[in-house]
Amino acid sequence: MKLYKKESVQFVNASLEECWTFFSNPKNLQKITPEEMGFEITDFDNKSMYAGQIIQYRVSPLLGLKLSWVSEITFVKENSYFVDEQLSGPYAFWHHKHFFEATENGTKMTDVVHYALPLGFIGRIMNTLVVENKLKGIFEHRRVIVDKMFNTK
Repeated sequence: MKLYKKESVQFVNASLEECWTFFSNPKNLQKITPEEMGFEITDFDNKSMYAGQIIQYRVSPLLGLKLSWVSEITFVKENSYFVDEQLSGPYAFWHHKHFFEATENGTKMTDVVHYALPLGFIGRIMNTLVVENKLKGIFEHRRVIVDKMFNTK
C-alpha cells in the first residue's frame, strides 16, 4: 500500500479558543467543504468532540457519485489537536491530524493527512491523475473560506 501525505498550514486571525470551537465542531465541516462535494452529515451525536466519537456522512468526490464515509475521532487534546480516522469510506487508509497553536497574531492551524487508495497500481494512477489535485483543491477552498470568515475583520 502506497501512503501519501498532504500538509497544509494556515494562519487565522482569531484566538486559539475561537479556532478550536469552530474547527472541532463537525457541523462546521460543511461550511468549509466545496459545495460540489455534496457533503452531508448523516449521523452525529451532537456532542462536543471527544475521543471515540463516530461521525457518518455522505460525500460526492467525483462525478456526483455519493459515497458513505464513517470517521472516528481517535485523539483529542482541547485547544491543541485532534485526529480523525476513516473507519469506512473511499480510502484504503485516512488519518488526519489537526493542530492548533497560539501565535502573536492569532492561531496557526496545521493539517497533516496521510492517506492511501485502494486498487494498488490503479489507485496510484488515480492519485496522480485525480485525487492529489482534488485534495489540493479542497484545502485551497478551505483556506479561502477561512480567510473570508476570520481574516477579513
